[in-house]
This record gives sequence, structure tokens and C-alpha cells, in this order.
Amino acid sequence: MTTLIAGIDFSAPSHEVAPLLIGVTVLVNGVGGRIVETEAYDMTEPAAHTYTGPSERNAAMFGPAGHAYVYLSHGIHWCMNFVCREPGHGAGVLIRAIEPVAGLDAMRVRRGMEEVRVLCSGPGKLCQAMAVTRAHNGLALTAAPFEMIARPAGAAVELEVAVGPRIGISKAVELPWRFGEAGSRFLSRPFR
Repeated sequence: MTTLIAGIDFSAPSHEVAPLLIGVTVLVNGVGGRIVETEAYDMTEPAAHTYTGPSERNAAMFGPAGHAYVYLSHGIHWCMNFVCREPGHGAGVLIRAIEPVAGLDAMRVRRGMEEVRVLCSGPGKLCQAMAVTRAHNGLALTAAPFEMIARPAGAAVELEVAVGPRIGISKAVELPWRFGEAGSRFLSRPFR
């Protein structure tokens, strides 16, 4: 079954969805921006939270495509993924960085800083700036508080997507499943 959101089929494999999300705008209660960096994860590879099967923590990843999977990383930072594939598969795309475009004042207060470039330059930073928490886990990306806005027509031609290995993992590091807007100053880390 196809799950189209912002012109993207979320029922596709996560490593196909992840580069297509670059340039899409995501808002949570009107706060957010353009996605500039993503990483794909799939239950078939050991870096995925779903590799060992369903659990209370990762249950949303085994649910329907086009929903959020929000988890606490290292007991400190919330991180947000978008679920892909069919229910029961366990795949998703980690949103690593966005270019802030909406709700900048709220983001600055939540992050306690002024510099726009670093407000959302990492998965924990963007969740703090957008006030994403466990309360968003399992919610549909097609309904409030989420809003997904497709890239402007023609942006796919103009947008250069860089590809490289994922960051901060020790397993399946050889997979080139990190994607980002080439040259963006809002990335969590530059591409080599």
C-alpha cells in the first residue's frame, strides 16, 4: 500500500526515502524548517533499533509508514525518525538536521541560543528546537501537530544531495545511508 506524504512514497525502503526528504519542510506546531540531512535505517542491518525485533521502545517503527518514531538517545536527547515500508518491517529515516525557517524565536528560546546555523544542526538539537518529545511517538505525519510540505517544483533538479556513511554508529558503518544537501551550512557535520 502506498503512503504518499509531500509527494514521497513512505512505503518504499528507507534508503530510497531518505534522499527524497532533503528539501522537504517539516513543521511541528508551526515550528521547523527544510530537511537538509537524513540517515536511513532498516531492520536487516545491525545499526537499526529494529534489528533485534519489536520492543516497547521501537514499536512505532513496526507500525504504519508515514508516522513518527521518537526515542531518547543516551538518556538525554530526543531523536525523530519517519517510519517507512509496510507495517511489521521496522525501517525509518532519522532526521539529522534542518534549516530553520519557521518559529525561529521559539527555537531560540528552547535552545537558549541565537545563532540560527546551530539551532537544528543535529537530531537532538532539532527535537529540542521543535519541542519534539516521546509524546510525538507514533503520530501520523499527515495530521497535526505535524505538517509536511513538498519541495518546490523543480527543486529536485537544482538540489545536489551528498551521500556518505552514517554518523555515531559502530555497526554497518559501510552502508552509504547518510544523505544531505551538498554545501548546506546547517548540516550536523560536513560530508567528506
